[in-house]
Amino acid sequence: MASRLRLVPMSGRDPEESGRVSSPLELLFDLTFVVAVGTAASQFAGLLVLGHVGAATAAFVMAMFAIGVAWINYSWFASAFATDDWLFRVLTMLQMVGVVIFSLGLPALFRSVDEGGHLELRAMVIGYVVMRVAMIAQWWRVALESAPYRRVAMANIRWTAVAQVGWVALAFVRMPATVVIGVFLALAVLELLLPVLSQGAASGTPWHPHHVAERYSLFAIITLGEGVVGTVASSSGLLGVEIGPTGQVMQSPSSSPVSG
Repeated sequence: MASRLRLVPMSGRDPEESGRVSSPLELLFDLTFVVAVGTAASQFAGLLVLGHVGAATAAFVMAMFAIGVAWINYSWFASAFATDDWLFRVLTMLQMVGVVIFSLGLPALFRSVDEGGHLELRAMVIGYVVMRVAMIAQWWRVALESAPYRRVAMANIRWTAVAQVGWVALAFVRMPATVVIGVFLALAVLELLLPVLSQGAASGTPWHPHHVAERYSLFAIITLGEGVVGTVASSSGLLGVEIGPTGQVMQSPSSSPVSG
């Protein structure tokens, strides 16, 4: 029992570790993103049906960008520092909670983009705050437990906090539409530069090339799989059938024969 409660120092994984594959915890983490990707795809399809192609595309790009950044932040960290001890698992599960909260905010984003005016990001940003509190706690462990990676850990904490403060301000402070667009693009660029700004503080992190490649392939399968499901669901009406909530094929009411 005592060995299960023992924390493993985050000294960094071996980047040449043989047989390194995705852990069950990472696969469970990916499943929460199935919800996020599926919700975004569903909202995208709904706006396309209404003929709102521009709004659907803009909102979908925003949603998938946010989904991708959240997934990448965790996956690269786990490749370098996953200890799989109880604290690492608890913090990962906290990030899963954040992904679920984020997913609940996606319909509001699509609706706000379609209607114009204020960009509704509050629920999504709250989900991000939850995810990043957990992520910062993970990096704090690295700073405390691994001297060679202390600088890069503190740089990650610093720049992640700066970016998140910006997203909170964008979500909760009323701004003119032109300012909102400018701030959103600036924060998006900052998110893309986070690895450069943080990894440049030291020699980087001991990420595993094969492990990272496998993680990306699995994420691509998730995204493509949701695309297949969305295509089947949206195309079923053309064949006079509907896909039920459990995947069963049902005859569309509009195509049912008229009695008499």
